Amino acid sequence: MAISFLVFSAPVFFVIADTILPCALISSLPFKTLSSHFNNYDFRHSLVDIPLISIIRSAVIICVYSFCDGPKLSRGPYLGITTICSVSSLIFVSLKASFVFSTSVPREGSAMEAALFICSLALAIAHIIVAYRTSCRERRKLLVYKIDIEAVSACKNGFPRYQKILPEERVKQIPYY
Repeated sequence: MAISFLVFSAPVFFVIADTILPCALISSLPFKTLSSHFNNYDFRHSLVDIPLISIIRSAVIICVYSFCDGPKLSRGPYLGITTICSVSSLIFVSLKASFVFSTSVPREGSAMEAALFICSLALAIAHIIVAYRTSCRERRKLLVYKIDIEAVSACKNGFPRYQKILPEERVKQIPYY
């Protein structure tokens, strides 16, 4: 039961991990103050933007996940936006890592810097995997309940409503021979 809860809540857990881990790793690096890094920002040396990228990526993913439910999770915006956010942050972090680690002079806290980059890259990939698994799970759920996936995606407001026929009217409509 606990494993089922973890699998079902994986998108939320990865968003929480994505916001906490990079912030915890950057706080362990030897920095003077956070405001001095914002004031003296340099793309090649400052690492303060990696937790910001993670927080923005997580905020966008959790907003899309909370707006989508059922059929929308099986196809559409959740998997697409998660993939776009994660791939763009992968490109940014990879580009930044090439600038930060291009100097041959070893710096203080370089193991923590590497851990920060690896953590951000791993969590971006994990977001894509979790979004894909969630999409597959919702698609299987629709198939188990024999719901036509294309019909659900075609209807914007869900299933069309049919007016109920009262039992008395049903009896009146049955022809007697």
